[in-house]
Amino acid sequence: MDWWMTLNHAEWTAVQLSLRVATVAMLCSLPPALLAAMVLARGRFWGKSILNGIVHMPLVLPPVVTGFVLLLLFGRRGPIGAFLAENFGIVFSFRWTGAALACAVMGFPLMVRSIRLSIEAVDRKLEDAAATLGAGPAWVFVTVTLPLILPGIIAGMILSFAKAMGEFGATITFVSNIPGETQTLSSAIYAFTQVPGGDAGAMRLAVISVVISMTALMLSELFAAVAAKRSVAA
Repeated sequence: MDWWMTLNHAEWTAVQLSLRVATVAMLCSLPPALLAAMVLARGRFWGKSILNGIVHMPLVLPPVVTGFVLLLLFGRRGPIGAFLAENFGIVFSFRWTGAALACAVMGFPLMVRSIRLSIEAVDRKLEDAAATLGAGPAWVFVTVTLPLILPGIIAGMILSFAKAMGEFGATITFVSNIPGETQTLSSAIYAFTQVPGGDAGAMRLAVISVVISMTALMLSELFAAVAAKRSVAA
């Protein structure tokens, strides 16, 4: 079937923008997610439950609320947004970078949880053995911990990517629905449903969105299974 070849320029732009936004959101989330997962998995300190609640808050808050908070903080008149715009020329509101930021925030808890579960499954005796052989903490993490949690990291990245591909509420609240700039797959589908005769375009984009998301989720399950087998073997 050549139905996909009937996508017009605006539809292809929405697909490409969604892939770019999701990829940037996933990659930018990885370092802080890895740090947060390590702190939550290994840390022993007062306020850990509060930190855990803050990390997972985007999962329980309505996406529109998350987008509104981002608009207040990172908008041109927000404290963070105004500082970044005046000093570094970085603007998030009503830009594709803002869509990436919103998607990163929404997918962050999923990535943290996946990585945290992998860290908690690591046998600490393996790390202790490496330390007794003279390896420093950083070298132990790189040579022992990181290879063991890699499937969980990959699974978390895929989940974050899938979440970013389907995000709608936070992005449309924060960056609106500007064709060619902030109109992702989800917002393009919504736009099609609001105009007469837009059902065909909405269906085409919906199919693409489902295929991408299902592929990502299947890959996530595959890597989760690999991680489980490694933890049992260890």
